[in-house]
Amino acid sequence: MSTLAQYSPLASAYGVYNSSQTPSTLPWDTYNFCNAPHVNAVHYDLPPNVTSAGGSMLVHVSVIMRHHKRTPDNTAPSERDINPPRGWICSDAAVQLTYDLCGAAIAHDASTPHGHPFASTIWPGSCDVGQLTPGGLVDASQHGKDLWELYHDHLGLVRVVDPNEIWVRTSTEDRTMQVAGAMLAAMDPLVAGLPWPVYTQPASIDSLVPAYACPAANAVREAFQAVPAWTDHLEANASLKAHLDAVFGTAGLDTWASWYDHFFDALTARTCHGHPLPCNNNTCVSENDATSVFAIGDFEYNYIWNAAQNASTYNSLTFGVFFSELADALAASIFTHSLALYVGHDGTLVRLLAGLGATQLRWPSFGSEVVLEVWEEALGGTRFVRVFHEGTVLRGMEWVRLDKFIQRLRALVPVQLFERCMGT
Repeated sequence: MSTLAQYSPLASAYGVYNSSQTPSTLPWDTYNFCNAPHVNAVHYDLPPNVTSAGGSMLVHVSVIMRHHKRTPDNTAPSERDINPPRGWICSDAAVQLTYDLCGAAIAHDASTPHGHPFASTIWPGSCDVGQLTPGGLVDASQHGKDLWELYHDHLGLVRVVDPNEIWVRTSTEDRTMQVAGAMLAAMDPLVAGLPWPVYTQPASIDSLVPAYACPAANAVREAFQAVPAWTDHLEANASLKAHLDAVFGTAGLDTWASWYDHFFDALTARTCHGHPLPCNNNTCVSENDATSVFAIGDFEYNYIWNAAQNASTYNSLTFGVFFSELADALAASIFTHSLALYVGHDGTLVRLLAGLGATQLRWPSFGSEVVLEVWEEALGGTRFVRVFHEGTVLRGMEWVRLDKFIQRLRALVPVQLFERCMGT
């Protein structure tokens, strides 16, 4: 299991938490929570056998990713008191964040009327909770450009930016659809404003989040968060928690006490956008405090989805539906689309990585991706999968027979999943 001492400050060789741009003094694929590294033509190497006799041909790519950076998804009781006077501004990106509804271009611009009695619970400005920010839009656009340069210009897989070539699945959250739209428009500006099918599932049963109810999985998680392997870290950081509560005004709130998810989210959103760390009545979160929270967040994610006893059971119950859907999509004898783009959340990526056998998990960054390349041998037609995580081939997934990979995904799907979840 990870120890908190392994993790380092806001911008170091072990990670970047204060900018979408990784410093040039660090390797290009350094963990960057604000904007994860991703596959790109500059740092891409073909599989060794592609240039050998017979060779192989790339026939399909699936990209499963987290949306890009956003405002905090959790607000403190007096959120307005701990933000800069200008607050969070999203209106300068509103023109680009549009939906075509009955022919009208709709832009999302949040505003709080003067004198609203609940204004203290939300920051000033034009951003809603969990909204994609202008910086997130820029990062998503670059992500789209890099995918196009690699899989169109360099490898020639995707021929045109068209729904017949690129299939898009997102969650029901606006930010995931906006990221998909920004990426597509970056691939070809002519598609901006044109109708494009984006596939979702009903919010209450969405497998990509995942959002479906599973009481059995909740019981598994409650059990492994009731043992010293988990409770010790909460006790060891009680003084930090008390200090954070003093700043955020969250003492006594269960949702801010069971783990560091809310603090991690509130602080990373700020540091990634260049906002100052919050203060309240001359009590401030220091950079060392933030670094500790980021380290604890990594510890908790690795514990819940990897290191805890029965973590694999928890993953299979909560993500089994998506594992099954992905296996079905990859099992098609003829791929109907060259590129499948899934835009989800941090919970999407951490479960997928755990299922693929990643041995040390960290909190999935904004824009974090897993790329599945499907290659077909010229002689014999055998298909293989090559898996990338944030631009680097995942260890053990350098060249796996597609049928074996599909078997692995199906093995992660519990028999009678609905009944298992409901305890029936």
